[in-house]
Amino acid sequence: MIPHEKIVLAAVAALWMWTGSAGAAGESQITDRLEVNAAQIKGLDLQFVAAREAREYLLATLPGVIAPPPNARVAVAATFPGTVIQTMIAEGDAVRRGQVLAIVASREILTLSAGFAQAKARLAVAQANATRQAQLAQEGIVAGIRAEEADSELAQAHAEYDEKSRILAAVNADGAKGTYALTAPMDGVVTRAQIQAGEPVEGMIAPYVVDAVDRYEVQAQIPERLVGKITPGMRVEIGGGVKATVTSAGAAIQSDTRSASLKAAIAPGSGLVAGRTIMAAVFAPAPAGAAAVPRAAITDLSGESVVFTQSGGALSVRKVTTAGMLGDLTVVISGLKPGEQVAVSGLSELKSLVLTK
Repeated sequence: MIPHEKIVLAAVAALWMWTGSAGAAGESQITDRLEVNAAQIKGLDLQFVAAREAREYLLATLPGVIAPPPNARVAVAATFPGTVIQTMIAEGDAVRRGQVLAIVASREILTLSAGFAQAKARLAVAQANATRQAQLAQEGIVAGIRAEEADSELAQAHAEYDEKSRILAAVNADGAKGTYALTAPMDGVVTRAQIQAGEPVEGMIAPYVVDAVDRYEVQAQIPERLVGKITPGMRVEIGGGVKATVTSAGAAIQSDTRSASLKAAIAPGSGLVAGRTIMAAVFAPAPAGAAAVPRAAITDLSGESVVFTQSGGALSVRKVTTAGMLGDLTVVISGLKPGEQVAVSGLSELKSLVLTK
């Protein structure tokens, strides 16, 4: 006896077979509307879902690297040569603005400190002399020019004192100990630490590099085929749900790589660190009226992408144009509207029924 499923399939096939007279003998024809009832749908185990509205789709997935933007990385230079006597921070540590990174002993700090003490003493003498000369000039005991000369000497003493004071303050110096401190210029993470206690350090080298907190960006390359299709403002996702936004997309194609540069600002709180390689998913806006359906709803029929839609008691074969993915859904930009019912099972049987000889 013929199993029930085969009887149903044969009955549906007989119902859906068209005469074939519209095509030449031996040519495959596709019928675009199939009358079907509930029993036949059940026999073929057809299941349907509603197409969703799609506002964007996955345009490309690009390899990239996490890097700080140009204004978010600062090198901490050793102002004077000396010897490192203490380090407080290791590579990878988070720091606050002004936090001490290392202490350096330097002979130049002792020299500056001595010069500062002398400048302070000269300032006191100049101040006293200027006050005295001003009083004498007022009483008519000395000429006014003497008071003016004293004021000039006081101004010079002030300038010398201020300069030496500024230098010592800028390097966080301890004149009595002959040391100065390297400090963090901003809140951030130490991404390079290249000195150890007991080691000599040369003036104007940068033993530390600090990256600003949560100010990273994705740097990637746009393949030639996508140049002009990726634009600033597009949404980007990185593994782990980290979000970013395209800030620049180059239009000039590099001759060696046949690609253009892309940068995307990463949202704060990502927890990412500079130097990490990632895959960046770039999403483009979908056209108005675009729909999203499960992958299983789309199949190939005579070289065309199609879906099977249900309306009332009929199934229709729709040629569709797809654009990309949206999670586990395929985005359809033409041939289907949001809300329409599409088949997600039994597609092989449906294909065999609509193709006739």
